[in-house]
Amino acid sequence: MKTLDFSFEQQLQQQAGTPRYIIGIDEVGRGPLIGPVVAGAACFRVQDFGVTDEQLQEMQLIRDSKLLTEKQRESVLPIIEKYFWTATGSASAETIDRINILEASFLAMKEAVSALRRVMMQETGTKIGDDEIILLVDGNQKIPNCSLKQETIVGGDRKIKSISAASVVAKVMRDRLLLEYDAQWPEYGLARHKGYGTKEHMAALEKFGPLPEHRQSFRPVAQASIRFRELGIIR
Repeated sequence: MKTLDFSFEQQLQQQAGTPRYIIGIDEVGRGPLIGPVVAGAACFRVQDFGVTDEQLQEMQLIRDSKLLTEKQRESVLPIIEKYFWTATGSASAETIDRINILEASFLAMKEAVSALRRVMMQETGTKIGDDEIILLVDGNQKIPNCSLKQETIVGGDRKIKSISAASVVAKVMRDRLLLEYDAQWPEYGLARHKGYGTKEHMAALEKFGPLPEHRQSFRPVAQASIRFRELGIIR
């Protein structure tokens, strides 16, 4: 597979009036039945995106997190943190139930951007204004009520290295959290399916009922909750 380079970011930066800091944004965990939705934000530390062939080779595994194994994502994370400023944001299952998964995803993205901005200002020792930032958001929807300049990139996690880096950071964080859930509730098999609605997960919901971290607004969870309440079982 061809290694992504920074050609898009470089072309964007050459346009008149393009902000100095180009930040990739992606989220993971919209589909699972349990846990938070997590967003990642990543900004390459070299503002002109000048890299050597050797550096690009080192970054070859920085691509869409869905194309990598769990082991590969863990191994590439230190490389991402070497070359990028990174941060994450999340919205809990409770928040998802309250405002819906799409709005929760946007909330997580805003949190990730705010956290990344703080990291960047702390490390550079300089204030970073709104006009110095542009967000590259994976997908076709801009983050609403956001004062920063944005561009949406359909399939951006497979095209833009900074978005790919953000996707890996977010996926690693969420998977680690699901491993913690698995240690607490091993009967659900969360370490294997990461909360998606697999046969194993659905069978566990049917047998054991929803956990506190399950998304009650998602139909399989809601149906299991109703059944367990009818049985007089409160988890």
